[in-house]
Amino acid sequence: MPVRATSAPGSSPLRETPGDTMTEAMTEAMNGVLSADPVAVRKRVEAMEALLEGLFVIPGTNFRVGLDALLGVLPLGGTVVAGVFGSWLAWEARNLGLPKSAYWRMAGNIAFDTALGAIPVVGTVSDVFFRSNTRNLKIIRTWLDTHHPVAVDAQG
Repeated sequence: MPVRATSAPGSSPLRETPGDTMTEAMTEAMNGVLSADPVAVRKRVEAMEALLEGLFVIPGTNFRVGLDALLGVLPLGGTVVAGVFGSWLAWEARNLGLPKSAYWRMAGNIAFDTALGAIPVVGTVSDVFFRSNTRNLKIIRTWLDTHHPVAVDAQG
């Protein structure tokens, strides 16, 4: 039997109540997720790059492999999904105000990686060696270090 949330007539079940710590924690977390603050953006793009390029180490080697390489095993669809994830980094960079030249370099890295990924065996191997997301993170970090040094100081 399904359980339903109930509320007083005329009130919203999602309405905040004073002292509701769970709602306050969720609101605080969402503000951090959606923040355009350079420190928050740096944390988000670094986390995404780690997910896409360095999820785990191949046993017996020093090669880190992430979701990008794992998705590359799936024919064409995986490459497209990995390209969309990589495009999110470029979108964050655009929202930070990176110059168009940096943005286009990032787009070129994503396009090159996606084009190589469309080739069945070459694409899987290239995902391990040509790390477009790591290159794009380097572009973002360089720009943040120059234009928002507080983002570097706050990180420690």
